[in-house]
Amino acid sequence: MTDRINESVDFLKAKGFGKPEVGIILGTGLGQLLDHIEIEIETSYNHIPYFPTATVEFHKGKLIFGKLEGKKVVVMQGRFHLYEGYNLFDVTYPVRVMKRLGIERLLVSNASGAINLDFKKGELMLIDDHINLLGGSPLAMHGVERLGERFVDMSEPYDAEMNQLFQEAASDLGIKLHKGVYASVLGPQLETRAEYRYLKIIGADAVGMSTVPEVIVARHLGIPVSAISVITDQGDPDNLEKVDIQDILAMAAKAEPDMVKLFKNLLQKL
Repeated sequence: MTDRINESVDFLKAKGFGKPEVGIILGTGLGQLLDHIEIEIETSYNHIPYFPTATVEFHKGKLIFGKLEGKKVVVMQGRFHLYEGYNLFDVTYPVRVMKRLGIERLLVSNASGAINLDFKKGELMLIDDHINLLGGSPLAMHGVERLGERFVDMSEPYDAEMNQLFQEAASDLGIKLHKGVYASVLGPQLETRAEYRYLKIIGADAVGMSTVPEVIVARHLGIPVSAISVITDQGDPDNLEKVDIQDILAMAAKAEPDMVKLFKNLLQKL
């Protein structure tokens, strides 16, 4: 594992990837942040040794290095999911590579469906806590102790300081930013009415198919992490509407400018 990570990092450094301060993972339909980055170098995932390859058509599959609001950043344009057939080590491999490159903080975004019906489509949710319903852990593997502490404390998976800065930024910018619990499920099918009811009972405010594995590994590596969900649809079991992926992408694009403003404001304050 360590040899593979080192080979990936050596390749990226040889390509011109410098030492980033912040890692950023862009979720489904969320790519407008790239328009604000002074890009220095980028490379396709399939060129990086041992990197998975994005198989979802709306995940671009590039790793990008540059400057945003005065901070050196490394950005994943597209992420990996268990539903693509990858395992949890594959899904979280980029976080380990970004840590070895030098990131000190990690920002994550995703598109999600609202379980809390006070959250409306096009709004944002700051993730305060999560529920792992993926059926596994990226730390449940032989030799994980060589990469970090096996028994990782998850009493505060999302960094309180960065979450507070996000909330202050939202207030300053007049952006509605909910705070809630994100449930991560396997997918790729969306939820049934009964599943939406179950998710509400166990305390979820939003549901998606990503983020939790990357957050667990970030905590394993001692990286402070903060994450924002873009609410793209609502899971009202009593009035459940059919959801089309194109509708989700359109709603993500509509809401994304506010997320970009929050990310930029946070980086200014770090």
